[in-house]
Amino acid sequence: MVVVGGIIGGGIFITPYLVAERLPGGGWILAAWAFGGLAALAGAFAFAELGALFPAAGGEYAFLRETYHPVVGFLFGWASLVMIQGGGLAAVATTFAQYLLRFAGAPAGNARGVAVVSILLIAVVNAVGVKLGSRLLNLLVVLKVSALAVLIVGGLVLASRLPAPPSVPGVSRPGGSLLAFGAALVPILFTYGGWQSVNSMAEEIREPRRSVPRALVAGTLIVLAVYLLANVVYLETLGRDGLAATPTPAAHAVRRLFGPGAERWIAAAIMVSTFGFLDLTLLAPTRIYFAMSRDGVFFPALGRLHPRFGTPYVAILLQAAWAVVLLLTGTYGEIVDSVVFADWIFFALTVAAVMVWRRRRPVSQRGPGVYVSPGYPWMPLLFIAAAALVLAGVVSSNPVRSAIGIALLAGGLPIYWSYSGRSRAKAPSS
Repeated sequence: MVVVGGIIGGGIFITPYLVAERLPGGGWILAAWAFGGLAALAGAFAFAELGALFPAAGGEYAFLRETYHPVVGFLFGWASLVMIQGGGLAAVATTFAQYLLRFAGAPAGNARGVAVVSILLIAVVNAVGVKLGSRLLNLLVVLKVSALAVLIVGGLVLASRLPAPPSVPGVSRPGGSLLAFGAALVPILFTYGGWQSVNSMAEEIREPRRSVPRALVAGTLIVLAVYLLANVVYLETLGRDGLAATPTPAAHAVRRLFGPGAERWIAAAIMVSTFGFLDLTLLAPTRIYFAMSRDGVFFPALGRLHPRFGTPYVAILLQAAWAVVLLLTGTYGEIVDSVVFADWIFFALTVAAVMVWRRRRPVSQRGPGVYVSPGYPWMPLLFIAAAALVLAGVVSSNPVRSAIGIALLAGGLPIYWSYSGRSRAKAPSS
């Protein structure tokens, strides 16, 4: 359940239309979603092994810092601020806004304004230390899963009884190619995001060699089945062209299956669940920036806690403000491309770190009971190949956004050199 809850966010309710835009037919679409699930599983194995090696070191930032060089860890944190987490926050807020407007029957053109307000609201709530309780978060997960269950079960039962999906004029149909497949993997792997959160599981359960692989395999396969079935329903209900033409495919599919009134209720469930996910998306990166500030390589203010509320309020407000900038300067598809472009550079480096540490610290020297990822070296190599395909797809489909991403990433180097130089100057001489 931890794996399933960590992966399924709001993406499956919106990103399938981007996949359909980039591939020519249903077979290609389902194959891409299946391949994305296998890549997520390979990545989860690798992160679990690194989590066992560095159980309290701070996640991906520390993995990269310890494996390669502190500058690599810093660039991951910098990319999290300006692209990965900031873009993820903007994308989740967009999903929330679109389904909120769908529920209210308001014009879709107002989505950007609603998304901006939602980011600012959740930032203020977190800055003053008010957090959603565990019962409310569980309720949001139940609503999200219930919405998917209604969609999938209803679609499998009723889709065959519907007339053929109506034609959609003006929808382009790209040719099938390896680069098109890679471009389609970009929103898919964004939707599968969350498996990396398992890196601390190995140190918290008994018999990790047996339990962690079972949880990862079972959880990822459940998500893979849910995502495949949801896309089968989208394709059966809307057709490839209809899916490519709508940014709210779940609501459109439910409307065809159950009638106009039903789409408002599934839109409400998706809206509430994505708002909860928005809260978690904003909270996640602040620990990275806090660790970087503590290491003396980032703005000192980001390690500051509010004197009354005890929250890293500067980091929260900075992340929210930058997410608003990204939201106002790019479409949903462009934001997702930026997130995945940056994320998968560091995902590939992190998974490659498993191979580095197998040489530095062989399995025979790690002691009994320490988690070791299965399928080595083929699973890490599969993941790295998937990452290369994804990055090629992003560059091919959106070269301008890729160039902006590289420029943003490079923009972090002067900050690192400045702050790391100050830290060395302050360090006592031996």
